[in-house]
Amino acid sequence: MIAWPQGYGLKRYDEIDSTNEEARRLAAAGEVGPLWLTATRQTAGRGRRGRSWEMAEGNLAATLLLRPDRPQGEWAQLSFVIAIAAADTMAGFANARIALKWPNDVLADGKKLAGILLETANGPSPALAIGIGVNLAHHPEGTEFPAISLAALGAKIPSTDDALAALAASFVKWYEIWRAQGFDAIRQAWLARAAGLGSRIRARLATEERSGMFEGIDENGALLLNEGFGRASVLPAADIFFR
Repeated sequence: MIAWPQGYGLKRYDEIDSTNEEARRLAAAGEVGPLWLTATRQTAGRGRRGRSWEMAEGNLAATLLLRPDRPQGEWAQLSFVIAIAAADTMAGFANARIALKWPNDVLADGKKLAGILLETANGPSPALAIGIGVNLAHHPEGTEFPAISLAALGAKIPSTDDALAALAASFVKWYEIWRAQGFDAIRQAWLARAAGLGSRIRARLATEERSGMFEGIDENGALLLNEGFGRASVLPAADIFFR
């Protein structure tokens, strides 16, 4: 049994529209956090760029409401912090090749196991909602980027409570590294787990698609794409696909 990290609250819901949305409502009402929220069922879960996130019973849906004590311009770096924490957590449950897909997915044997969504929350002071969905028992079929679950990997499926406790503990470890050492330590840890590093990828932007060699991420977490022009292009946001 993994101990729940000290100083972090926890709220459980049987059903809710979205744990991220609830975190934003709580922040607006003055909740300070840090507070984890988790739900058995989400009726309006969402991912990046407003995409819907399918929530099947037995999977983990959770959000951390947090008011980081570093400048707000650095908060987006926490997507890499939670990704590392999630990768380490899933590696403890599954005998699979766990990797991180830029910008914020966790892969198992090359398929999507978990997704992450960061959103700002307005209130008496700014806050951050760090949402994560993990395919423990089920995974969607027919998605553009293939998905997988712990069950499909043949792993022993943890309860959502055990999975969240492990994730919360792992997050505290990496969050404290980020606070003490800054993003460079996180960047190096993320790159050590990066999927497709040094290989050719396709990067889909809002209005175009580009391809090149995935060279890494810069000091702000942006993708470095070598398109053969002598200098890597810096892409702050995109969807990437492996060749």
